[in-house]
Amino acid sequence: MARERTVQAFVFTANGGPEVAELTDRPRPAPGPGQLLVAVHAAGVNPADWKRRSGFRRPDMPEPVFPTVFGAEAAGVVEAVGDGDTGGLGPGDAVFGSPVTGGYAEYTLIPADTAAPKPAALSFADAAALPVAAATAWDGIRQLALPPGATLLVTGAGGGVGVAAVQIAVHEGLTVIGTASPGKKDLVEALGARHVAPGPGVQDRVRAAAPAGVDAIFDLVGGDALREIAGVLADRAKLISGGDAQTVTELGGAPVDRARNRPVLEAVAQLAVDGVLSPQVTATFPLDQAADALREVETGHARGKIVIVVRGD
Repeated sequence: MARERTVQAFVFTANGGPEVAELTDRPRPAPGPGQLLVAVHAAGVNPADWKRRSGFRRPDMPEPVFPTVFGAEAAGVVEAVGDGDTGGLGPGDAVFGSPVTGGYAEYTLIPADTAAPKPAALSFADAAALPVAAATAWDGIRQLALPPGATLLVTGAGGGVGVAAVQIAVHEGLTVIGTASPGKKDLVEALGARHVAPGPGVQDRVRAAAPAGVDAIFDLVGGDALREIAGVLADRAKLISGGDAQTVTELGGAPVDRARNRPVLEAVAQLAVDGVLSPQVTATFPLDQAADALREVETGHARGKIVIVVRGD
């Protein structure tokens, strides 16, 4: 009998804190219909990763089957494909997208309809920062549909989704105000937004920065911070959140309506190639230091985007 091939992956073995996570050997996944087996070169790290480990689950998400591999963003090279339509993607193609078996691993499975070809001009690390962070930003800006000249407030503007949202909004002619910690002030301003520190009195600081008013809020923080800032917006139909569906709905707004398809991935990749959108990858970690990468994001102090590099470009 042939020996089952195993690969390294960073997993969580139960819901809980960092103590339930570990780097371990797992069977290499096999592609099903319409799926791509991808040799991972890089994987993006997101707040949703540690939130899932902690037990958070959207209503549309299945119950986790432990051990569960971390990671909802990956870029790499197609090793094999399953039966059925793979959208023209095949072995040897460089791709990026949203894996169904976790990106913090040497190999993962990505459905072909949530994958896109990686442009040659885009590194694997930058491509791995796009499927969740940049695509969420793109979907949110499309959802708000603001005219040029309108004022958009982005909360959490110094994080992965935030830096993408600011850049896309500025490119489309919007005036952008971004809340972020004082340590991220230079980053937010370099992206073209007016920086406002969060915390007590934030409404007054936002009103001072936007005396003509705020036309929309793209929230990426949620919770009490979202409740605090929502008061600056008169039209709650222009209030969306990329991270707290429950609170934003309570306040009369809506969660970001994610498209999760290839055209969106191709759109944000083109923005990156054109120099409009920088994924702002500020730190990379090897797979055997995935715990450190996740900890960096979990603290809430990470600037821009953190990426795990599994294989070199």
